[in-house]
Amino acid sequence: MLEKTYSPKDIEARIAAAWEAAEAFRAGRPDRAGADPYCIVIPPPNVTGSLHMGHALNNTLQDVLCRYWRLNGRDVLWQPGTDHAGIATQLVVSRQLAEKQIQMRDLGREKFLEKVWEWKAESGGTIVNQLKRLGASCDWSRERFTMDEGLSKAVIKVFVDLHKAGLIYRDKRLVNWDPEFQSAISDLEVDSLEVKGNLWHFKYPLKDDPTQFITVATTRPETMLGDTAVAVHPEDERYKHLIGKMVVLPLVGREIPIVGDTYSDPEKGSGAVKITPAHDFNDFEVGKRHNLELINIFDASAVVNENAPEAYRGLPRFEARKKVVADLEALGLVDKIEPHTHMVPHAQRGGAVVEPWLTEQWYVDAATLAKPALEAVRKGETRFVPERFAGDYFRWLENIQPWCISRQLWWGHQIPAWYAEDGTIFVAASEAEAQAQADAQFGRAGVPLTRDPDVLDTWFSSGLWPFSTLGWPDETPELKRFYPTATLVTGFDIIFFWVARMMMLGLQFMGEKPFSDVVIHGLVRDDKGRKMSKTLGNVVDPLGLIDEFGADALRFALVAQASQGSDVKFARSRVEGYRNFATKLWNAARFAEMNECRRVADFDPKAVKTTLAKWIVGETAKAVAETGAAIEAYKYNDAAGAAYRFVWNIFCDWFLEFAKPIFTGTDEAAKAEVRAATAWTLDQILKLLHPFMPFITEELWTVTGEAGPARAGVLALADWPKLDGLIDAEAEAEIGWLVDAISAIRSVRAEMNVAPATQVPLVLIAPSDKTLATSERYGDLLNRLARLSGVASGAEAPAGSVQLVVRGETLALPMAGLIDVAAERTRLAKALKEAEGDIARCDGKLNNANFMARAAEDVIAEQHEKRAEAVERKASIETAMQRLTALG
Repeated sequence: MLEKTYSPKDIEARIAAAWEAAEAFRAGRPDRAGADPYCIVIPPPNVTGSLHMGHALNNTLQDVLCRYWRLNGRDVLWQPGTDHAGIATQLVVSRQLAEKQIQMRDLGREKFLEKVWEWKAESGGTIVNQLKRLGASCDWSRERFTMDEGLSKAVIKVFVDLHKAGLIYRDKRLVNWDPEFQSAISDLEVDSLEVKGNLWHFKYPLKDDPTQFITVATTRPETMLGDTAVAVHPEDERYKHLIGKMVVLPLVGREIPIVGDTYSDPEKGSGAVKITPAHDFNDFEVGKRHNLELINIFDASAVVNENAPEAYRGLPRFEARKKVVADLEALGLVDKIEPHTHMVPHAQRGGAVVEPWLTEQWYVDAATLAKPALEAVRKGETRFVPERFAGDYFRWLENIQPWCISRQLWWGHQIPAWYAEDGTIFVAASEAEAQAQADAQFGRAGVPLTRDPDVLDTWFSSGLWPFSTLGWPDETPELKRFYPTATLVTGFDIIFFWVARMMMLGLQFMGEKPFSDVVIHGLVRDDKGRKMSKTLGNVVDPLGLIDEFGADALRFALVAQASQGSDVKFARSRVEGYRNFATKLWNAARFAEMNECRRVADFDPKAVKTTLAKWIVGETAKAVAETGAAIEAYKYNDAAGAAYRFVWNIFCDWFLEFAKPIFTGTDEAAKAEVRAATAWTLDQILKLLHPFMPFITEELWTVTGEAGPARAGVLALADWPKLDGLIDAEAEAEIGWLVDAISAIRSVRAEMNVAPATQVPLVLIAPSDKTLATSERYGDLLNRLARLSGVASGAEAPAGSVQLVVRGETLALPMAGLIDVAAERTRLAKALKEAEGDIARCDGKLNNANFMARAAEDVIAEQHEKRAEAVERKASIETAMQRLTALG
């Protein structure tokens, strides 16, 4: 017996326990031994993380696919796990220690790593438990961690093999350097923040004529101490004659050349650019083209080192900035200082200003690995959905740079490289193997070796995720069965950082693509289209929404807006709306229960005889087909929309209303059949909605299973409906005409502002025999649902009627005396003026070049949405005015 009120908090934990007890999500179940495999690997969340809206969207979309294919009989493996998150985890643990007045460096590496593992054991499972609350149907028995023993074994093998193949090497290049954390960091770990600073214009004197100057501009004056050239555009008439000449670098005295390079933009600033190859990524490339010296003026803490003049040594970079500017002003070499707002890179963790820094690191030859990864997508072996994101993939891989994989951290996979005293490097899977290599090379035993202290970039281990989680490098049954995986669902922001690297490493080590489809989704933004951030105060906590509205409501709200590749504009009201949808489903099930709609053994939907039963059976088949096709095409919002329309509109609003007279009638045969059809349809609805709303559907499946034939097991392992050949054209024509007629009459009543209590007569104009018979058969329904005073037929429409056409039949609604035509015309005229005003205001902004240039994307999108709504409103008002005109 169903409770009167649906309460998510009372069922969700119990349902999750039932799934676990049934091992519903376990891959390789004996009953699916002969089934086709379907595998998704979860984008591993950081072990330090808590569930945010991005996680909620990403994992709900994956879960929809896994639950759908599980219902379709596949052997589904949704591989879960977490990422060790090198920088984030080290930062969390070091801060916790600092609160106890313990410094990480004082503790030492081994003791610190013990503390990290202790923290992981206590707190590392937080996000996994939160994903379970969301309803994620992963095979939790197979949970992996990027630092567990098996994955570490894979990481070491890949490093050693790539090094042996010449695809991993050491090199001295510029990296993103976090001077506070004292480590190289990836581009994804850098946030570019808008900063109000200055643009300093300095004058560099020519060597041949110190009275002549070339002026350069910079936002980082301190770096001029490392300048090794000035660049001008080779076609810039102002400077062509100076190319090849030398300037004397102020404060330093170093003579540096003026070079011609297209990097210099004649339209920007003075057209001359200072070149500091050791401290700017663009300058580094200019330096390579012109064989310029690289002078590193900072140490690892961004303090000026011995390569700068003595007066600046030992100064932190921003103090050095002030002294450089003051000293140049004293020499009269500051041309001008302009306020300047620009983007400055900051470390995502810790917030330090990132310094491009020249240092020796380990690199992967990404250009070589990228070639087969590009080819696999070009050939269609792996496809992007939507296809436009393949363009981003191609653009990044076609211009790929060497991949810096070393990090100056303690937490992570320590690089398997050992150094002899003379600097010779030995790369091996173990210290014993490295020792054997060293002893053999030097011809003596016990050659002293020191292990490289650095660890690998987190993306290196996560790049192996599709095959390392399945047991590679061991040849496991899971690897044979589930690789390559079927689908990857991820955000567009990590196509390069993660997707491309999985493609490169999967093809290199497995010999084939890691996945067939890469499904890209957008960001979850607020209801104004803004990115969620603590600064804006618009961050939404998904767990709070689950507590208030239930996991199903949150999931459906996300899926219903997940248009392929587009951002989700999220509003709390939508979750509330889909909680109401869950309540509607619950109440429909209660209504069916109260009207004795029980499942009947061997119910055959093809054998039903009543028109209403035939109609709902056919509509169910259409909804199942439409929803399934949309899920398989990754059109999540279309799938959710099809399921929602069927349940709310077709089943609840129409079918159950049409069934009420039968339930209370005297035709026992019809009553029994419609009851059975109702119970059968409700079963199909539970399967249809299960991928989106797993908790409420599983609960209803359990409770409704208490009456009628016993259930075979949990809904999560049931069969997706196979409903071919159930559409009855005659039933659809009959019931469909009723639905359309009632809908059209309701629409006219609303447009004409007819009071809800006012009953209106309906006249069928020269109706066909079939329509006349339908109207007579369902006269009471028409009167009740369309608020009619009666249904008649006639050769022509009465005077003062509004006419409408429904499926080729003309209907007339006599309105004379029912509405005040003059007052209604005035109301509509006012509404029309408001709609036109709204359109004009939107057009005024959208046609304003200044507005379009300065407004954020979300503001422009909002204007387009407002305009579209106003245009639709205007059209509706004009239709109502036309109807009024017909009344005279």
